[in-house]
This record gives sequence, C-alpha cells and structure tokens, in this order.
Amino acid sequence: MTPTLQQSIAGGSDTIVALGTSPGRSALAVIRLSGGKVAEIAAEHITPWPIDPRQTRLCTVHEGTRVLDRAVVTYYPAPRSFTGEDVLEISTHGGNVVAASVIAAVIGSGAREALPGEFTRRAVLNGKLDMVQAEAIGDLIDARSRAMQQTALNQLDGALSSRILALRNGLLSLESLIAYDVDFPEEDDGPVSHERIVGATDELLELLDGLLSTIPVGQIVRDGAVVVIAGEPNVGKSSLFNGLLGEARAIVTEIPGTTRDAVEAQITAGQLPIRLIDTAGLRDSEDVVERLGIETSERYISGAHLVLACGDSEPSLQRTLSTVLSISSAPTISVLTKADLANDSGSSPSVLSENDRISVSALTGEGLGALYSTIESVLGSAYGQIAPDVPLLLRTRHIEGIRNARQELMEFRRIWVDKTVPAIIAAVHLRTATIALESLIGAVSSEEVLERVFSSFCVGK
Repeated sequence: MTPTLQQSIAGGSDTIVALGTSPGRSALAVIRLSGGKVAEIAAEHITPWPIDPRQTRLCTVHEGTRVLDRAVVTYYPAPRSFTGEDVLEISTHGGNVVAASVIAAVIGSGAREALPGEFTRRAVLNGKLDMVQAEAIGDLIDARSRAMQQTALNQLDGALSSRILALRNGLLSLESLIAYDVDFPEEDDGPVSHERIVGATDELLELLDGLLSTIPVGQIVRDGAVVVIAGEPNVGKSSLFNGLLGEARAIVTEIPGTTRDAVEAQITAGQLPIRLIDTAGLRDSEDVVERLGIETSERYISGAHLVLACGDSEPSLQRTLSTVLSISSAPTISVLTKADLANDSGSSPSVLSENDRISVSALTGEGLGALYSTIESVLGSAYGQIAPDVPLLLRTRHIEGIRNARQELMEFRRIWVDKTVPAIIAAVHLRTATIALESLIGAVSSEEVLERVFSSFCVGK
C-alpha cells in the first residue's frame, strides 16, 4: 500500500527516489534520491564510488554486472543539500527505458518511489526552506509569464518570508510591552504609554494593509488579466485580436457573425500577463448557435478585468459602450477600429476616460503601440502596480493568514483604545495574530496544511 506523506515522514530516514524531469524522449533524464541509505545504495550501483561531494563525476550505473548507463553523478551529503539529507542526482540519457531501469534498480536496493512534493517537504521539515519558499517552488514551476516567474523567484529568495518575520517580530515586541506593563507597572519611568501601544499597533496595521493591497495585482500576475475585445459583428475585433497577438489566430472574414465562440491567447503588456479574448459580435440574433456565442461574450465581459469596446464608427462604438457598461463594471477602453479607412483617426491619449477613444488599424499597425501602453496604464491604475519593495500575495493561504492577523490586531486596538478589558486579556488577540503569521512560514503547521500544500507538487519535487 502506498504510504501517506505523514507515514513516510514518520519513517524517518527512508530513502526516496523519483524522476526529476519529464518522462519520455529527451536528451537527459535526472533521477533524484534523498534519505539515509543514499550512500549505501550508490555503492551498489555507481562505479566509481565514493565520489567527491558536490562535484559532477562521469560514472557507470549498473545492476549487478549489467550496465544500465554511463551517467553524470553528483553527491550532496547532509546537511548541505536541498532536503538536508544525503542527496544523489543521476543524469542519465533520456528516454523511457534508461531512467526506468535505474529507478527500478535503486528501488530493488531499498529505496521507494517519492510522493508528490516529498523532496520539498523534507526540505521544509529539515529547516532548509520555510513554507512560503516551498510554495514559491511550485509557483515557479507553474509560472506562465515573466511576471509570475520573477515574483516566484523573489518569494523563493525570502521576500515575503522576511516581511512576515518582521511583522511577527513587531507583534512579539508589542506583546512584550504589554507583559512588561502588567508585570512591572512601577519600574523605570512607570507604566508604558497608552499612546505608544496605539502607535506601534497602527504601524503594524499599515504594513499588513500594504501586503493586502497587492491582492488584485497578485491575482493578475498569477492568472493573467482578462482583457475582452467586445463589439458588434464585423467591426474588426478579430483583426484587432490578431494584430495585438502578432499572428492570425482568429478567423477574419467580411461575413458578420464569423466568431461564434471566445478565442483566447496570452500576451504581455509591460509587466503584466494578459489573457486576451476575442468574442462573438454583440447584436440581436435569432440564430441559435450565434445566440449562444453572444451569451458567452456577455459572460466574459461581465467577468473581465478590462474591456476593449470596439466600433468601426462613432455610432457603433457608442452602441458597444452602452452594452458593455450595462453588463460590466470593469474599466473600459474605447477603440475605434479600421483607422486606415476612417476620415478622422483622431489623437490617442495615454489614459482614456469613458468618452475618449483610441484609433487603431490592424492592417497598418497604427495605434497598436498606443493601445498596448493604454492597456498597461489602465490595468495599473485599476489593480495596482508591481512594487519592487512589496512582495505580492499570490495564494489563498497567504491572504487568509494576513487577513486573520490584521483582524486580530484590529480587535486588540479597539479593546485597547476603549479600555473595556484588562491588558492581559487584550493581549490574547496579539498572540492569535502572531500565530496566524507563524502558520504561514511553517513555525506552526498542521499535518492537514502540509498535505494540502505539497499534494499539488510534481513527484520529483
């Protein structure tokens, strides 16, 4: 029976093995082992052995007298390894057979297959990473944009962890002031100033609010901003989609109603990843299939972060704007398409109000650069910018922990200002806020939290 993560950790020094690269045809395959029997297993299957720590060595991998491969081997003795245990990495030739035969051989010598996230989990339990850094590894692997990649790297380097630790230390200092005031009210200069406690509390609340303010832009960095191209049929929506994308992804014809479903692609505007969506034309239609496409368009518009309301004339643009504003509260950019055919292309301001419009031509490329800049500007104004000195909250667990800490700190402040209960009771809220922050970095973690975090990881991680 396959062991659970809890059972595997309870086993202590058992040795795990997994393929650290994608299976299938490839140039190389990396096999990772970690645990107490790494050196013993390596002695059975690696020649020459032992090898110098942390230096690559070309070795023969064998099972008995049968050669399995000539591979590059690196040995990381504990505690200077990713997991904090003895770790062995074997870079074999790629393909299905070679890696599978090596893994089968080491399992036959006492290793077992790793569970999802088990290498990273061991790194956390052995103090090599905290929980936030471990989650950043998963975010880095799943990153679909440069913004997400950079954010995950910052989290892995400890940007969010250090901020949480600073907040935790601030709460502990506040607790110590309360404890001092309770235990030694007549010492030194007398009781701790009431205003000093309020001031320190407000400073911590401001820092917590700074983190919580990153939630909207953090969501965009993680999942992409949904930018919907909306308009009546045959006004150039699909041409604009292709122009922004730089390739012909959407079908463009002179026949109204060609787009029957949403077409999606990912682009980048400045730092932010964008899910650009071309939708069916907005109009009254008796055609059942087209009507379904229009309903899909309306759903995307209602859930968009930003809508590009398109028209090939001022009247069609105004009709689209009226429809969009009736079903969506998202920021809207008015786009006058087919500028190469229009008599009045107008000017293109950098930030547009509801009554402004930007003229573009997908055929000539006119206005596309200005539209890119406007999309970036409007998204930044509506959802926030990526600030280099403030880490983003990307995961629900982080958001809940910071919100809980803030809620408890606000309750402490209310009680402290109102003086409704003794200080020692008010301090309970400080302790609860501290625990909420500690749970984020793993100082206090339940088995349920560990299972939830690492179950979504790759097996080789």
